[in-house]
Amino acid sequence: MTQEYKNVFGKVFLNVTVDNVNRWVHTDWFGYLTEENIKAGALAYTEAVRKSGYSCVLNDTSKVVGGWDHSLDWVVNEWSPQAAGAGVKHFAMITAPESFAAATASNFVSSVEAFEVRIFQSIGDAQSWLRQYTVNA
Repeated sequence: MTQEYKNVFGKVFLNVTVDNVNRWVHTDWFGYLTEENIKAGALAYTEAVRKSGYSCVLNDTSKVVGGWDHSLDWVVNEWSPQAAGAGVKHFAMITAPESFAAATASNFVSSVEAFEVRIFQSIGDAQSWLRQYTVNA
């Protein structure tokens, strides 16, 4: 089941899907993200992780426009420990190469210590990496 999250203009900025076949939570982000969107979205899929009992997140940011440096401190210092507490152990982040979002993602990866994060440029590569942690889960 997919849950849609919309911004103040009624545009979808995030879809969260609990993927029971692959045993992970799949997030798909869109457009320009405000700090409020990022906080609401991150907390929403953290709750999906907690409820599902899965430890992997497939986080697709390839359709994000612009960076999210405005939220990086919160994501690293407040959200990531909460996500780890909810069960996140492996986090695959898909980015568009040479985008502002990819630059922020790189800073995110180098700063997060609460769980393992990898950046990918294709969804297939990200899925392959996550499957090694979900096959026998």
